[in-house]
Amino acid sequence: MNTPKIKRRVGKYEVGRTIGEGTFAKVKFARNSETGEPVALKILDKDKVLKHKMAEQIKREVATMKLIKHPNVVRLDEVMGSKTKIYIVLEFVTGGELFDKIVNHGRMREDEARKYFQQLINAVDYCHSRGVYHRDLKPENLLLDASGNLKVSDFGLSALSQQVQADGLLHTACGTPNYVAPEVLQDHGYDGATADLWSCGVILFVLLAVWHVQISCADYTCPAWLSFSVRKLITRILDPNPMTRITISEILEDEWFKKNYRPPVFNEKEDTNLDDVEAVFKDSEEHHVTEKTEEQPVAMNAFELISMSKGLNLGNLFDEEFKRETRFTSKCPANEIINKIEQAAKPLGFDVRKKNYKMRLENVKAGRKGNLNVATEVFQVAPSLHMVEVRKAKGDTLEFHKFYKNLSTSLEDVVWKTEDDMQAK
Repeated sequence: MNTPKIKRRVGKYEVGRTIGEGTFAKVKFARNSETGEPVALKILDKDKVLKHKMAEQIKREVATMKLIKHPNVVRLDEVMGSKTKIYIVLEFVTGGELFDKIVNHGRMREDEARKYFQQLINAVDYCHSRGVYHRDLKPENLLLDASGNLKVSDFGLSALSQQVQADGLLHTACGTPNYVAPEVLQDHGYDGATADLWSCGVILFVLLAVWHVQISCADYTCPAWLSFSVRKLITRILDPNPMTRITISEILEDEWFKKNYRPPVFNEKEDTNLDDVEAVFKDSEEHHVTEKTEEQPVAMNAFELISMSKGLNLGNLFDEEFKRETRFTSKCPANEIINKIEQAAKPLGFDVRKKNYKMRLENVKAGRKGNLNVATEVFQVAPSLHMVEVRKAKGDTLEFHKFYKNLSTSLEDVVWKTEDDMQAK
């Protein structure tokens, strides 16, 4: 059996599927070919960075993140640059988002929520002490490792915006509406530390109550099942006045917070080399990382299949529990799969852009949250078996569900069905 070739390599990293994307960056699964270690590779477009005058800020934040080695913050290993891209190599965390745990299992008991909240406060406190503010804390940015420990992702990288100004305050409104502090939305400047703390309070409330409502100016009601001590703590965190809002040092002394509290134990004295951070923006060939691309579907190895097995149903095309992405398998050739998706998407009102074995589908009509963008990619699992990922890149999740139901009808002959599936019909 021929071993499928890796489609793309950046330096010593073999690059796989896309696992997330935002306005300025895309995140891909990758593997260190020297050690075999899986990593998350964050890719930024250099032109966009320079156009938005973010080069110095990214340099500063990446350098700071390299120095932050905390057990509850996703580790940043190294930074690389090519002529057109910046590559940030991050720890690959396998336990999924805390958000999914809430969606799948509902509200948490206080003991469980306390454990995650303690780890969140530990991470936030450590980063604030080094002048790093997140400004977009929410359950989707909180990951879980294989042992169930919380890891804050994108700390210092998610909010690529203006730095602290002469008045000592931040002035760019950023973050997610449901979790953003009221003072951030006002045009008077805000303190990054107290704004992050508000978001921590909303996260604690959501863990315990699972109410996805916008909490602004303390307009919320604590459910009756919460203990008096946690209600008191939430009230002090969700104080709309940042000047009187509880501080982290006060949280660490809080009666509810202190129960079963274990301060993190870790070694922060490791030597950190920052040469790569400086080299990224030097426009000389000697500092550029080698990039290689081959026009074949990305090979999906066993580790990646296991890491995504929670959401992978090889037998069914449509998984009713999927939220922002879903996958199916096919025994059709990769080119045929791409053509079938294109033929199915165009009558549904989508423009189609193709690049090798990836497609971007964009609805020409704007929906509730702008134009729905759908990313698809074909991966090779074995010479005669492909896996197809269909993921919402932008737009409304409900519109994505509707689109996928329509798409699934057109792709019935493409999807690999097991004997059990055939008998079920």
